[in-house]
Amino acid sequence: MSSEFRIGKSDIGPHLPVYIIAELSANHYQNFEEAVRLIHAAKDAGADAVKIQTYTPDTLTINCTNDYFRIGKGTQWEGRNLYDLYGEAYTPWDWQPKLQQIAHEIGLDFFSTPFDPSSVEFLVKMDVPAYKIASFEIVDIPLIQMIARTGRPIIMSTGMATLEEIDEAVATIRVEDNDQIALLKCTSAYPALPDEMNLLTIPDMAARFSVPVGLSDHTLGSTIPVAAVSLGACIIEKHFTLSRKTPGPDSSFSLEPSEFRAMVDAIRMTETALGKVNYSVADHERASKVFRRSLFAVEDIMEGGLFTERNVRSIRPSYGLAPKHIHSVLGKRAKVKILRGTPLSWDLVQ
Repeated sequence: MSSEFRIGKSDIGPHLPVYIIAELSANHYQNFEEAVRLIHAAKDAGADAVKIQTYTPDTLTINCTNDYFRIGKGTQWEGRNLYDLYGEAYTPWDWQPKLQQIAHEIGLDFFSTPFDPSSVEFLVKMDVPAYKIASFEIVDIPLIQMIARTGRPIIMSTGMATLEEIDEAVATIRVEDNDQIALLKCTSAYPALPDEMNLLTIPDMAARFSVPVGLSDHTLGSTIPVAAVSLGACIIEKHFTLSRKTPGPDSSFSLEPSEFRAMVDAIRMTETALGKVNYSVADHERASKVFRRSLFAVEDIMEGGLFTERNVRSIRPSYGLAPKHIHSVLGKRAKVKILRGTPLSWDLVQ
């Protein structure tokens, strides 16, 4: 059984409401007011939390222009220098306590992804309710140890990770006496393709590691997150932007507010539809039971007359004997005169 834990006012775990995270990432375009608008829009779109990333170019890499630090083929950032890209994308640290306060005022959880010890220390001072570990950092065992020691819940993406790497990261957290862990199935491509998502990994991961499992999604649209929820995803993380028309490092694979709202609504409907294991008649089914078949006299039958295949049939509606009794009725005689259109009952049969 997957262990449950709480972030803010939300309980995280199987059979609980899906925890929906709006990832702001670089979609503030280095504009504080844009970041504020994003937070309010995320609330209006139905998010439970907003997440940012805590780093600077210097905490992630060095300012170097040789080929090692230039992004190769296979991503939308091809040819970019790492230091320059992170300089464009990072969230200024002096904004973060202010954004946290704004989020709290409107009822959103606010937390972040740290990328080095200094960012962990910074977020500890902010007293964030949870930490996200990015797919790329799942192999940074010292960083994971430091985050685990905060004692706060950890949501860890697993993009690119092997089963052995996931196991090592989870074990690292548990050794620090922290069992508040959720894993996110993730395909670290930007955007990711549906045929590379392998969502069936979600229930397998939940069974293997006994933790809540969700999805960090970089596909276009909301079909994949909804499918993930149907397979047991407890958390959905999706990049969020006010408009994809504004160019930025992450905008092309982010959802706009109306799209995010539609995704949230579809997830909530899916949760309701999943329900529970149930073989009883649903309340709104009861009125339909009348349209089942049953045994009726389809011709007038005289008192003492034989029931035959000609004068008795299984037809709709369901006021007569169940169809399974047809062979027990045929060949017997009527106790009284039975008019055409009368549902059969045992007190009419000799």
